[in-house]
Amino acid sequence: MKKNTNKTAAAAYRKPAPDKQKTTAAASGKPAQDKKKKSRCPVSGQCGGCSMIDVPYDEQIRGKQKILDDLIGEYIIPDKFIRMKAPDHYRYKVTSVFAPDRKGKPVCGIYREGTHEVIPVKSCLIEHIQADRIIQTIYSMLPSFRIHVYDEDMDIGLLRYVQVRAARATKEIMVTLVLTDPVLPSRNTFVRELTKRHPEITTIILNVNDRNTTMVLGNRETVIYGKGYIEDILCGKRFRISSRSFYQVNPLMTEKLYNIAIDCAALTGRETVLDTYCGIGTIGIIAASRARRVVGVELNEDAVRDAQQNIKMNELDNIEILQGDATEFMVEMAQEGTKADVIFMDPPRSGSTEEFMRAACNINPKKIVYISCSPWSLARDLEFFVENGYEARMAIPVDMFPYTGGIETVVLLTHIK
Repeated sequence: MKKNTNKTAAAAYRKPAPDKQKTTAAASGKPAQDKKKKSRCPVSGQCGGCSMIDVPYDEQIRGKQKILDDLIGEYIIPDKFIRMKAPDHYRYKVTSVFAPDRKGKPVCGIYREGTHEVIPVKSCLIEHIQADRIIQTIYSMLPSFRIHVYDEDMDIGLLRYVQVRAARATKEIMVTLVLTDPVLPSRNTFVRELTKRHPEITTIILNVNDRNTTMVLGNRETVIYGKGYIEDILCGKRFRISSRSFYQVNPLMTEKLYNIAIDCAALTGRETVLDTYCGIGTIGIIAASRARRVVGVELNEDAVRDAQQNIKMNELDNIEILQGDATEFMVEMAQEGTKADVIFMDPPRSGSTEEFMRAACNINPKKIVYISCSPWSLARDLEFFVENGYEARMAIPVDMFPYTGGIETVVLLTHIK
């Protein structure tokens, strides 16, 4: 347990957790890369997507382990990282930006780090191979269909992004075309040509984003081919995934992550479980067969619709998913005096909110399983829980994002009697 300090948890929440996801080779203790040595990636150092693409995997893991140990070591000594055996092409969700270059020529790829300049990328060492090929096919089709890419400075053009999501178990593939207008020229012919060249595509969606925003997807969608979603199998359960629903990008390591989280809870079949920030219901649905009752809460309406379909698809009758803000939901439960035995929480990178965690402590679960995607916000949140009656009993990091600074950790917190 952390020793008492002069800094209070409330004071900590006046400062956001620093966003230090971009771990570098230097952070791992490795000398700076020799510039004369050829990189594995032709755009290394430009796009900023994989800051450690040329750092040996063992060195990456050592660097991440040190960061995690330094940040949360006073609460719990983390286990060794669960590693990927083959850490290439693990991203099953790929988003490519379409825009004109400085000469007005259309390009597709990834934003240069810290800018909105698009670095052309034909293939990526961490992205799903077939997804990259589909994106390049769409790029090659632009001239014949007279499709202009979007120029955000001039606010003209049609195609902004192409997003491809693939399912590891079922091999289904969803293509989402993000346009500024709902009219795609020669739409039916475009679909026939694309699916002829890529018969593995199972659904195509036209998404309209006509706002001046950094968000990729807009709120209006039309299914122009297939059923409008894909399905995947995770931990023995089947899940429906729509274009705007959250689903982990590395399905192989997600299975390991979720199995670890549920094993940490050590469910006996008698527990009431809360699955907060639940997305399409993955953790709650996987845990339902081991619990008496599961209640999930998720803000995203599309994800909630998927979650409710997933409950039916998996023929479960002891789980319900509610639409709403996780913090408001927890505060209301605490005010009503509702109790739960286990809380799963999987907050965004910024971590949880003080209101959420105070409500969680008032609900007084025996166990809280915290799935973190940022050790910096995790360290801040652990301080709050430790100061409010909980202790960290286990911390297991899982390398979900090789070659990047991403650090995913499952932490088991237990109530001190």
